[in-house]
Amino acid sequence: MFSAQYENSPVAPNGVAANGGSSPLRLLAALALLSGTLATSAFHGALPVLQPNRNVERAGVLRNGVLTVTLEAKESLFQIDGPSRLPTTVEAFSEPGKRPQMPGPLVRVPQGAQIRFSVRNSLSSPLTFFVPASVHGDTDSTTALDSVLVAPGAVGQLVTRAKSPGNYVYRATTPGGANAVTLLAGVLAGALVVDTAGAPARPNDRVFVIMATLDSAAAAHLAESRSPAFAVGGPNGFEGIAFTINGRAWPNTERMPANVGDSLHWRVMNASNVPHPMHLHGFYYRVDAFGGPGADQFGHPAPGQMVVTQLLPPWAAMSMTWSPDRPGNWIFHCHFALHNMPDSMAAAANDPRMRDMVGLVLGVNVAGRPGVRGTADPERYRHLRLVATVDSLRTIAVLNPPGRYIPEPSMRFILEEHGRRVDTKRPFSPELDLIRGEPVSITIVNHLPEPTSVHWHGIEIEDSYMDGVPGVSGEGTRLTPEIAPGDSFEARFTPPRSGTFMYHAHVDEPREEQAGLEGAVIVREPGVAPSPDEHEFFFKGGGINGEPNPDTVVLHAGRPARLRFFNLANWEVLTFFSLTSRPDSALRLANDTLLVRWRRLAKDGFDLPPAQQLPRAARQLVSMGEMYDFEYTPVRQGTLRLELRGPEGQLIFRVPIRVE
Repeated sequence: MFSAQYENSPVAPNGVAANGGSSPLRLLAALALLSGTLATSAFHGALPVLQPNRNVERAGVLRNGVLTVTLEAKESLFQIDGPSRLPTTVEAFSEPGKRPQMPGPLVRVPQGAQIRFSVRNSLSSPLTFFVPASVHGDTDSTTALDSVLVAPGAVGQLVTRAKSPGNYVYRATTPGGANAVTLLAGVLAGALVVDTAGAPARPNDRVFVIMATLDSAAAAHLAESRSPAFAVGGPNGFEGIAFTINGRAWPNTERMPANVGDSLHWRVMNASNVPHPMHLHGFYYRVDAFGGPGADQFGHPAPGQMVVTQLLPPWAAMSMTWSPDRPGNWIFHCHFALHNMPDSMAAAANDPRMRDMVGLVLGVNVAGRPGVRGTADPERYRHLRLVATVDSLRTIAVLNPPGRYIPEPSMRFILEEHGRRVDTKRPFSPELDLIRGEPVSITIVNHLPEPTSVHWHGIEIEDSYMDGVPGVSGEGTRLTPEIAPGDSFEARFTPPRSGTFMYHAHVDEPREEQAGLEGAVIVREPGVAPSPDEHEFFFKGGGINGEPNPDTVVLHAGRPARLRFFNLANWEVLTFFSLTSRPDSALRLANDTLLVRWRRLAKDGFDLPPAQQLPRAARQLVSMGEMYDFEYTPVRQGTLRLELRGPEGQLIFRVPIRVE
């Protein structure tokens, strides 16, 4: 059971908090567009400097089944990624005699142990310390929190029993200001891991904590606004949030070493009030466990589900396992592209146009094993060309640093093969139809006035050099270059499985993707032709398949239709796709009782087991970087609507469907 005690203060504890704050859904856009510049303090010299926490050393003392952890909340200097950046003052946790850490010290215990938190508040404001109530397993709620209120200068005690194995986030906040929105003061959060009793220790078991930290100006702006409505304003757009993994932002995050054949077990925790769709390049990963607030609301993967992208809601956590079978440099990153977008403070000196990735990215360097990798016979390659072009006569609203929409020419790839050209003539690129097991050579020709690259999203390519992350993909000194204006790059790979995938630019992603440099990749079984009842719905900024008002889609009664869904939008991280027989589309809809039923066939190109392909209500959250396949068989003639809605039921787009 949980208990809380309060020492050295006349203030009583507040017991168990039901939810610890307001819903994160109304705050997504706000946190994505916080503004401000880093501020300095007159007392910097007296404050300790934050130390990034790799989450490999357990905090406290474990003795006789009891883990005693002492944490002190104090003001600290956050100097992200080295002394070249101006510091800002944040609240942080430290252990006695140690430097404050970001994230807070790792709390890790075996199942059944008791955890005794002693929290000293060295701040000038009262502090509320939270631990998920699901740790002790005496509640069915994933949002319930145990808590203790600690007055300035006092020490509070919180005791809980680690009954439920899993990954959790502990955190603390102070009253008012931006904390009322973010539900977190400074970087006062950390990982809490409960290991299954008797389970052997796993090699390559790592803990990664995601944080979104406001600088002082951004916090002041949010405190004044107190509403997502301020997201459209702000003097400096995106400046003001540092997105970090274990206290560092790319390119200074830890580079993970691995060998071909290793089994990597990672625990990824979202210690922020913002969702993060986490994408692994080149490989599938297995979601072993998933939980936390939002898991029920957003839907969670079945244990053991294979994915290349998995949405991690606010304060949620997952355990994942993957095994690289190909060497090279790969990345694991948040596919909310704006969380990897540099601002004037985060951009490198050699990136004046702010096109490179920053933020929520981990690098994985996989070493090969003895042996020679086989390559396909050059004469067997199917040769395609993707020509990146700009449409000077058509403009779209493109997001440019530091966070404002401006009209810019649309972009697209034109597909060429044996003299045949496929040109969508809109800000969207053609579908690539490939064959499983057939080697393909795709020459990317850049006719843009700026550099670009292409990432083959979800495809298990053999050579990481083809993966499309400039300066990272590849091995040793052979690293993928940007494709300069007027230059080209040849990508060679052999798709190992059939399914639904996509390709997109991987330079200046938010801007080039939104401009149109993305498209679907459909890999088919040999000898299987496309079906007339197969339809792709690619959601990007501005519409479906590049159209703000999509044409009517025709299905046929009694014939199974395969519906392929993609999300590569910039803003709509929580987008629900639904198929309804309602005769009209309400602007807001909390609950639709006229949803039809469909069968989910695949996630991210990986076929689901038959037990997970049962008929269900036709509503699915498709987050950024995710791809889903569904089968729907209409039983009668009539009309339907495919609707895309936000997390609170607001209509984003709709596609009319006629059943003949």
